[in-house]
Amino acid sequence: MNKLLVITVVIALLALGAESFRVPRQAEEEKGTIATVVNTLKSYYDQSVDTASGYVETIKGYKLDEKAKYLYEDTVRAVSTYTGIFNDQLYHILYPQDSS
Repeated sequence: MNKLLVITVVIALLALGAESFRVPRQAEEEKGTIATVVNTLKSYYDQSVDTASGYVETIKGYKLDEKAKYLYEDTVRAVSTYTGIFNDQLYHILYPQDSS
């Protein structure tokens, strides 16, 4: 029983010692041409997405949706007014009233 206890303690100490022992990392290998190109393209893509997002936020800041809606409503109102006037004129040309 004593031998088993001694062996267990020795294995535990070796395991703890092995966990704390770190192997020094080797220097990172140089990246290949394809990896460099891919990383460059990714960075260009990220920059373009960030720029586009900035433009979208700027446009939302101008509230162009509301301005376009108001412009549409004003245009529809003006066109409907002139359409009514045109219909009245056309009716009076086709069906003239006698003033007698």
